Amino acid sequence: MTSKERAQLRAKANTLDPIFQIGKEGISDNLIMQIDDALDVRELLKVRVHLETAPESPREFANKLAEALGADVIQVIGGVIVLYRKIDKEKVNAKKQARAKASGKKVTKKKVKIKGLRQRQREFEEAHPWAKYNRANKGERR
Repeated sequence: MTSKERAQLRAKANTLDPIFQIGKEGISDNLIMQIDDALDVRELLKVRVHLETAPESPREFANKLAEALGADVIQVIGGVIVLYRKIDKEKVNAKKQARAKASGKKVTKKKVKIKGLRQRQREFEEAHPWAKYNRANKGERR
């Protein structure tokens, strides 16, 4: 990763809030799984390390997380770690299918029907009969 790419990611991370926290327990398998799932969705995230209670330094935590997750450490400032991993759609789909098999459900795509303005107006008028009378005066100026 080049320094320019890293700088762009740091700029994007400025507006983010830390999602995960590391405290006296340190890094657990459950935390790694949750951060892995979040990186599959978000690509870029912040992790807060509580400096008073954490058993290690934030830099050591960042290196451990990056190694375990296959992510890049963008920056470590104070007690905040910024991680980045490009989304791999094939890996995400494989995870979804594995979870669906484990739960016994089929993975189905949502069918989205986009309605136009006239269709929405027609449905609104069917639900509210008085709306037909207001529509006639809609284009007139007073």
